[in-house]
Amino acid sequence: MEGPPGFSDDFQENEVCRLKKALYGLKQSPRAWFGKFTMAMKRYGYKQSNADHTLFYKKRGKLITCLIIYVDDMIITGSDQEEISSLRRNLFTEFEMKDLGGLKYFLGIEVLRSKEGIFISQRKYILDLLAEVGMVDCKPSDTPMIINHKLKIIEGAKAANKERYQRLVGKLIYLAHTRPDIAYAVGVVSQFMHNPQEDHMEAVMRIIRYLKGTIGRGIVFKKNSHLDAEVYTDADWGGNPNDKRSTAGYFTLLGGNLVTWRSKKQKVVSLSSAESEFRGIAKGITEILWLRKIMKEIGAPFKRPVRLKCDNKAAIKISENPVEHDRTKHVEIDRHFIKEKIEDGTIEIPFVKSEDQLADILTKAVGTKAFELVLSKLGIGDPTTQLEGEC
Repeated sequence: MEGPPGFSDDFQENEVCRLKKALYGLKQSPRAWFGKFTMAMKRYGYKQSNADHTLFYKKRGKLITCLIIYVDDMIITGSDQEEISSLRRNLFTEFEMKDLGGLKYFLGIEVLRSKEGIFISQRKYILDLLAEVGMVDCKPSDTPMIINHKLKIIEGAKAANKERYQRLVGKLIYLAHTRPDIAYAVGVVSQFMHNPQEDHMEAVMRIIRYLKGTIGRGIVFKKNSHLDAEVYTDADWGGNPNDKRSTAGYFTLLGGNLVTWRSKKQKVVSLSSAESEFRGIAKGITEILWLRKIMKEIGAPFKRPVRLKCDNKAAIKISENPVEHDRTKHVEIDRHFIKEKIEDGTIEIPFVKSEDQLADILTKAVGTKAFELVLSKLGIGDPTTQLEGEC
């Protein structure tokens, strides 16, 4: 360790500072650690991504090496084996590191590899959650939430344990990282964190019972012959019984694999179903722009417009119609934003029927292969490596 600025010159040999407070107790310690790590990576010739500041990459001709960090856990991957080995040596020299080998378990997410692709799930996380709530032997539920649930805050209703409710919902939110099938249900129950009631707690327990019957589900990433992007957007109109706001969601497919998804209640009340769909399209486009940016940085830019699929003809017509009128003047910013991206060739908005859209998503994106089935087909040879470091 070095002496504080202004005191360094007064230190004699064998003199030390007495540290009165641990480094991990300081509010600025994460910033200091990440700042030092960033400077080290830049010295090694890596660039920090502008789309995701936790991503560092380095190109050598057609080869690329990527490192992504979460606090002090790192994943290294890429096509440049020589650079990967060099980076590991440099990190071991400057930081205290542990090489955990091939990526198998990262932040509660299990990673399995086979000839068919990569399968990620949170099986152990679900089992731990079931054990915590004492529902290991519970009867599974067929769906995560009742159709047309109409959950809302009822005046005078019996309150649930607020601390327990918040803890369970927080775990479910993290679990949605590999389970898009519960994203909507978790989004609904998270709206009552400030004042949970018994009905809300029952909805949370139904999600947990659904997980009991689908423990082995997750997402499969297959190696396909293209890197085309597709986005599916949808929204319900006035579906929230408390404030009549709509809920919009989108799925993003890259190379035929599901990479991002979201289900979120809109911030304003929509006056028509077309308007709620319209705002959902705008959110889907922002995700496309982020994906375009990050793919361009790592050397795989999109070669054709992204197809954003919507099931509302009125919203599509408004996107393409340059005429201003009373029904669209209150969504003017979103309208011009969408129209601009259509004109510059960033996106296309074809119409797709609701039933076709759902079937397409299920067949292309959501991997439901059982954990044991993937485990029996494990392969070897993936260059992905996980590291853990300490400052």
